[in-house]
Amino acid sequence: MSRPTRAFIDSAALRANLQRVKACAPRQRVMAVVKSNAYGHGAIKVAKLLQSDVDAFAVRSVEEALQLRETGIRKPIVLLEGFFQSNELPEIAKQELQIVIHTSKQFEYLLKARIEKPVTVWLKVDTSLHRLGFRPDEIEPIYKMLKQCSNVAPPIRLMSHLSCADDRQDASTEEQTQMFMALARHLELETSLANSAGILGWPQTHCDWVRPGIMLYGVSPFPDSVARQEGLQPVMQLQSALISVKRLRKGDSIGYGATWTCPQAMPVGVVAIGYADGYPRHAPSGTPVLVNGRRVPLIGRVSMDMITVDLRSQPNASIGDPVLLWGKNLPIEEIASLAGTIGYELLCNINSPLKQTP
Repeated sequence: MSRPTRAFIDSAALRANLQRVKACAPRQRVMAVVKSNAYGHGAIKVAKLLQSDVDAFAVRSVEEALQLRETGIRKPIVLLEGFFQSNELPEIAKQELQIVIHTSKQFEYLLKARIEKPVTVWLKVDTSLHRLGFRPDEIEPIYKMLKQCSNVAPPIRLMSHLSCADDRQDASTEEQTQMFMALARHLELETSLANSAGILGWPQTHCDWVRPGIMLYGVSPFPDSVARQEGLQPVMQLQSALISVKRLRKGDSIGYGATWTCPQAMPVGVVAIGYADGYPRHAPSGTPVLVNGRRVPLIGRVSMDMITVDLRSQPNASIGDPVLLWGKNLPIEEIASLAGTIGYELLCNINSPLKQTP
């Protein structure tokens, strides 16, 4: 690949973040969330790196699970959205996938299915996110019918999802937890509630299984902190290089729409990255990048394949000099905030051909 743009995946950082999970929740089993191509990091690579140290993986769909099975991943795989059509159930059973049941339609399909072996079920209760799951008062009768169903393998487990755990001051997390644990105690079920924010900020949510997602990839789940402050290491290092350096005059405008004007004669660099690569189009002028390890601001609009940067603080910068867009020493959380989004989206948007594991 001749173009200098790369997204390096740091396997040591990934493993270190898993150890951070285990330090926070030492008695819990770990279900590593690798949905959406492991938040843009490459699900197969991530699963192979972590498989000896986690208890299960979580994905969105049968298709994502089969990609892991086809490459030799034998650990339990949980389908967080369950299944979408009844004809998926035979393959789910064959591949020994675990399903989250969150609608009455899924429940009906499972009761009537003809499958070669029973499947493991996670019963999802809606404790206030109001997205997926049954109401708490619906859970017990459904659980009792599932216990009697020959298509369901024991044990049946209980799951919910936190709605506001990224705000450490929000009282609703404690309310959700109490509601969830009361139901779990009544039914005497294994449980999973904590996402990354729960693992780091709410020990009472840890239950039997924790489900780390974004923290595995070295991004803080909290809007008021960055990875380093949470004991995490960035896994993705997005890098490129200067492909042009020009000396522009005072009054020269930069890029599409002429949204930025040179206040004086100055050097301007062009970096080989843009929104087609996954860099955020709405990153404003002033968004930092590192050129030769030092901060310089983006100027003008992000275009499809290039950005322009102010090199006044680096007058000796030249074509080929390395540029870091986010990673070590430049938190993705900072870039996301300036672009009006979250680190999750930036990671997921990076094009797969750019990713490399050193």
